[in-house]
Amino acid sequence: MTIHIKQPLSYCRIGMRDNQEDCIYPPEGEATIQSRFFILCDGMGGHHHGEVAGALVCETLSKFFTSHPLEDGVLSETLFKQGLSEAYDSLDKNDDGSYKKMGTTLVFIYLHNEGCFTAHIGDSRIYHIRPRKGIMHQSVDHSLINDLLKIGEITPKEALNHPQKNIITRAMQPHLEQRCKAEIHQLDDIQPGDYLFLCSDGVLEQLTNEKLVAVLSDSSLSDEEKIKALEEISLHKTRDNFSAYLIPVDQVVL
Repeated sequence: MTIHIKQPLSYCRIGMRDNQEDCIYPPEGEATIQSRFFILCDGMGGHHHGEVAGALVCETLSKFFTSHPLEDGVLSETLFKQGLSEAYDSLDKNDDGSYKKMGTTLVFIYLHNEGCFTAHIGDSRIYHIRPRKGIMHQSVDHSLINDLLKIGEITPKEALNHPQKNIITRAMQPHLEQRCKAEIHQLDDIQPGDYLFLCSDGVLEQLTNEKLVAVLSDSSLSDEEKIKALEEISLHKTRDNFSAYLIPVDQVVL
């Protein structure tokens, strides 16, 4: 399977924060139709040098996968875990010993010969959307709120404004006794016209799943207009940094 994409589009905005803790790869404006992998990290707010953690993980993973060609065009879990281990090593080397350790979430996708390899840690999200049909895949947040929802302690309505909604249960941090594992999925039902959408949790302050699907299903809009519409939903309203990548699928050759 060879997945051909149209021009990937992105934004990475500071929101109402004093500093930018989100980091994306390729950097905004540098992705091309030849890009195969995409990374989005959200440095942990309230922790020391969250922006450093996100940048370190983005840089380490991008260098690793740029310099490690895939065997038979397929990304194995073994190779991904090797890259993830190097990213953790980079965090360890840059740890300054602060009590509140720096940390970051991670979302990662790689378009390879078996479909789309996805991995995430934390509450940044990965979506696979088919216009006019809906969400084909959505990553599951590693968060306290999601755990409470699963066991029925709170309702979806209560989750929207819960005081602990920003607490995550997995993150990449230095010198962990046990490094958090990435949740991995293989998306093999990719079709022309589909979209892959990666975003930090700041995007989700304003953007609902219903609105995301509606915008991407609007055939009167170009891809550039769609990403602009999604960005404008958060603009001047979102308190957190907000970043996203939109990857339109052009053709799939089996």
